[in-house]
Amino acid sequence: MKHESLTGSTEPLPQVGRIASDRSGHVRDSIQAAIVDHRLLPGTKLSEDEVGELFGVSRTVVRAALQALSFAGLVTLERNRGAFVARPSTEDAQQVFHARRLIEPDIVRAAAARFTPEHARHLHDHTDQEAAAIAADDRRNAIRLSGGLHLEIARIAGNDILSRFLGELVARSSLIIALYGKSAISACGLHDHREIITALAAKDAGRAAELMVEHLHHIDHDLDLTRGPAGPRALADILKA
Repeated sequence: MKHESLTGSTEPLPQVGRIASDRSGHVRDSIQAAIVDHRLLPGTKLSEDEVGELFGVSRTVVRAALQALSFAGLVTLERNRGAFVARPSTEDAQQVFHARRLIEPDIVRAAAARFTPEHARHLHDHTDQEAAAIAADDRRNAIRLSGGLHLEIARIAGNDILSRFLGELVARSSLIIALYGKSAISACGLHDHREIITALAAKDAGRAAELMVEHLHHIDHDLDLTRGPAGPRALADILKA
């Protein structure tokens, strides 16, 4: 894309802003991934200087990433104290899972209408990877794959807006599970996932929606709302993991 200069000539738009945006997006995505797979626990301090050093970017780039994460509800920005991974309250936990129970049944209904044998193979492969992670006691990948299945179904449904919104809710759910979850590994039930896939493959939208609601209730019931997180680890160890 080009713009007209004061002399009337045209020249490429500056790339600095786009590059900074790309770097900020990389930092944001890396921190969000660390939150989703429970490497970054609620309450962990995110020092602009330390994050910038770890990623080799300026404080301006880090600040933009943290602001984006704050907008998504994953980071809390405190005046004169800095940025911290959000610590969802019990009310937050109830609201997030209530929101998921409202939108995910419609998502799976839409996915059922578009579901193909190729989708079934893809999702079964996904759950096979989830099962392998659980068997290997690989908590990090089990958590990532567990939440990821919900996002894969949303992509099949074909509604980009709902898919992005669900991505935010799944990330918030990961914070909530890190803070309140009772299970040692993978709060999303593998058996539930496979039953949902079976209903989708049969194009039984009503059954798929019913199973999704039950599944989300199972996650909700696995929360101990009196529980707090383990102590935070060093930021360098987390983001370099």
